Amino acid sequence: MTAVLRNVVATARRYADHPDPRVACANTIALLVASNQPFYPLYVLWAVRQDITPVWFTFFSTPFFLAVPALSRRSGVAGRVLLPLTGIANTVLSAWLFGVASAVEIFLIPCSVIALLLFRPSERAVAFTLTGLALVAFLFLHEVYGAPMIDYTAQEYAALARLNAISAAMLTGFVALVFSNRLAEAERSAEAVGDQKSR
Repeated sequence: MTAVLRNVVATARRYADHPDPRVACANTIALLVASNQPFYPLYVLWAVRQDITPVWFTFFSTPFFLAVPALSRRSGVAGRVLLPLTGIANTVLSAWLFGVASAVEIFLIPCSVIALLLFRPSERAVAFTLTGLALVAFLFLHEVYGAPMIDYTAQEYAALARLNAISAAMLTGFVALVFSNRLAEAERSAEAVGDQKSR
């Protein structure tokens, strides 16, 4: 079992690997989100303990998250765009399914953070467009989703809100960690080059 898990992790790392560190970050984040999605029904079931039908529709986004590294091999920009775009679309779908009382719209925050971090200064127009899309989704769709698929109790909505807040915070923290690790690797590489030049 351990050997199988190691092989899976090694395969995922090879799939996510890319010479462009920003693209590699996008690939890693996309695979993390996709790998966590199968557990989401369990989290929701623990939170509401009744009908979790809306959860199954969120799996429509899984193939798009998994496709990020493949698309990145063809176009680094397109792959990076697909990640926050899929996140925003999945958040909008979830808000429509669960209702805004579930606080699922909080995932627009990590989507915006990802968009701002993934693109270089020369690509700021793309980053600002994606961030603006997340803002527009919140400002203009928040009041128009209508009745959710399942009418949960106030206590269950409170549990869903806590779950989504914790999940969004953990995702944002993971994104920061991924970029911090990449920055540390770049600094070590720069130091190694400097040491070689000083010899």
